[in-house]
Amino acid sequence: MQINRLFEIVYILLERSTVTAKELATRFEVSQRTIYRDVETLSQTGIPIYMSKGKGGGISLLPEFVLNKAVLTEEEKRDILSSMRAVSALSLSADSSALQKLQSLLGKKNCDWIEVDFSSWGHFGNDAETFEMIKTAIIEKRTLCFLYASGKAEKLPREVYPLKLLFKGAAWYVYAYCTLREDYRFFKLRRIESPVMLESNFDLAIPEHVLELEQTDTTHYLQTEMLISAKMAFRVYDEISRYKVKENGDFICEMFLPDIDTICMYASSFGEHATILAPQEAVDAMRRRLEESLRNYL
Repeated sequence: MQINRLFEIVYILLERSTVTAKELATRFEVSQRTIYRDVETLSQTGIPIYMSKGKGGGISLLPEFVLNKAVLTEEEKRDILSSMRAVSALSLSADSSALQKLQSLLGKKNCDWIEVDFSSWGHFGNDAETFEMIKTAIIEKRTLCFLYASGKAEKLPREVYPLKLLFKGAAWYVYAYCTLREDYRFFKLRRIESPVMLESNFDLAIPEHVLELEQTDTTHYLQTEMLISAKMAFRVYDEISRYKVKENGDFICEMFLPDIDTICMYASSFGEHATILAPQEAVDAMRRRLEESLRNYL
């Protein structure tokens, strides 16, 4: 359709200073005469478009033409800037030059109704550097090496092919193929130490069989039930989606956790304010843990 072609011609000219009629005709599979008519139509609508002859000539826009003169509604401009504000947080840096340029380009200044900050309340001085290195490795398909602290108190060297950065559960992860485990793994950024980006490249894509994180398969997880004190209500509201409130304000919580150790560790994070109700294996394991911990204070 002509209207779509007209829009695309404008956006092409915003990216390139000059384009010949022949190039546009080839791109849109129309005649050069049609392109000339399109230029005339755009000019009549107020777009400052012009044609120049000779070597290096072609179709151009006046230098002062900016995006806010294009056909964008006020709501679309606000949406673009709000999205850019969120995206700018992904660099974990204070440099907001891209956002400032876009604000100027769109002629909009008041877009600070939303603030997105993925950094920690605590002090983690190397967060930005690690994030930027992993982002670069993903884009350039470069191999990464680092020490990784596992849940078993081990720090093992890993060589991985990073594929994706993701933010879930208030933490950053990198999804990568691990050459040590010969499988795909999620690595928590806070557990990564001494990352190094190698010169070697890899040719690998995210496999189609990987499930979306929002659709986590709980088939092999253990259904867990805990009694959690009303004093921990703030954590229940933040962390647990399935619960019932008792008359005294305490919570009966249901969740799916991967193994007995995880159940015990999660219950321990509540201190005396949580009691495991099921499964029975977790109740027994927690009792043994508490008895062993008590011996440390005898």
